[in-house]
This record gives sequence, structure tokens and C-alpha cells, in this order.
Amino acid sequence: MNHKLQDRAAVITGASKGLGKAMALALAAEGARIALVSRDVERLTAVAAEIAAAGGQAAVFPADVTSEEDVRRIEREILALYPKVNILINNAGVNVRKPVVDFTLEEWRRVMDTNVTAAFLLCRSFVPAMVGQAYGRILNMTSIMSHVSLPGRIAYATSKTALLGMTRTLALELAPEAITANGISPGPFGTEMNRPLMENPESNAQFLASIPLGRWGKVEEIGQLAVYLCSEAAGFITGTDILIDGGWTAR
Repeated sequence: MNHKLQDRAAVITGASKGLGKAMALALAAEGARIALVSRDVERLTAVAAEIAAAGGQAAVFPADVTSEEDVRRIEREILALYPKVNILINNAGVNVRKPVVDFTLEEWRRVMDTNVTAAFLLCRSFVPAMVGQAYGRILNMTSIMSHVSLPGRIAYATSKTALLGMTRTLALELAPEAITANGISPGPFGTEMNRPLMENPESNAQFLASIPLGRWGKVEEIGQLAVYLCSEAAGFITGTDILIDGGWTAR
């Protein structure tokens, strides 16, 4: 079988669950060797076992990606195992939902550090490993909240808009090295982050009414999009953002 990502090595943050796990499974199924990064060692180990059971290869690297020290540590550890990292997926994210007047500075900084600063730290650590290979892929998990917004999303929407700006700059800086940088902007997906909304009948009905396709997204759909964007076939796509939202932003 011809795997689309054979012999590629991918670093995926927030890989213990949700969209990160889905992308890790999808890339591994296409032959990529996966460096799984998260704070949750137990869940990471379970994801690695699932990948191994399917015939793939993955290793676990516990870290707080908002910590410069932790990111530098996993940089050394990952590059010792996979000297030629080709793919970086900045997926780790957090959301705090409340009005601006109720936000604490600590909450604001936690969202910014997780959603923006961590992506900067990971890029700074792993872009040098991509240089000189005439191939590289950076995927930043932006959000439809980088295009539109909702009340109570002051920190989240701000952080995701910043991440989209980072993506465009990376694309321009790294184009001479044939390293592409793109965003994936998911709409409402059935992840643990959105479970409180899904389990609330009123909130769930409101969200479904806002999605022209009338359903929550499936995490596997994100996985397949990530595979395509990381493949050779997507080599001319860079500096853009792919909306995968069931039509939400087309309204």
C-alpha cells in the first residue's frame, strides 16, 4: 500500500483526545511517525497503544506547551528520536466562556498562552528541523472564531485570530524552504471541549440550528483534512485557512 505520509515525522500537541487524537490516528494510518504531546500521560499512552495496534508508530512526550522549558526539553527528546521532523500540528487549545467584565487576567493569560504562545514556542523549536528538506507542513488549529464570534468568547476569539495572523506570517517566511503553513478552522465538532454544549438540550438545539448541515462535525473529518494538507498533493496551499464548519460561516 502506498501511504501518503510514509517516512514523515509529525509533532502533534493536544494529542491525547479530541481533534488532536483524531489527527494523530489519521496521520499514523498514512505512515507518519507521531510524536504525541500533551500533559496527560495516561491518555497519550492509550493513543500511542491504539496507533501501535493499527500497525503505526508513535511515541509519548508529556509536556506543558505553555512552558518554554518544557518545549525546549521535548525539542531535544523528539529530535533525538525523529531527527527530521517534517510536520508540526499546533492543536493544544483551551476555551473560557464568560463575559469580558467577568474575566480575570489569569484566565485571559491562560487562554493566550495555550492558544498562541505555545504555537510560537513549538514553531521556534521545530522549524529549524524542517529547513533544508524541501518539504514541511505546519498546521495551526485556528477556529471559526478567527472569522466570526459569539458573546462570551473574548479571549478565545482574540487568541484564534492571532493564531491566524501567525499562520500567514509563517507561510511567507518559510515559503523559500517549501514549508507550508495553514490554518484549520473547525466549526462545532463533537469533542470533549464542546460536550457541555452538546449535553445541554437548549444549547445543543441552538447550535444545530446555526449549522446548515444540521449536525456536529465528526473528528475523523478533521483527521482526513489534516492528512491532505500534510501530503505532497497540497504543496501549493499555504498561508490560508480551511473552514470546516458545516456551512456555519456561509450564513
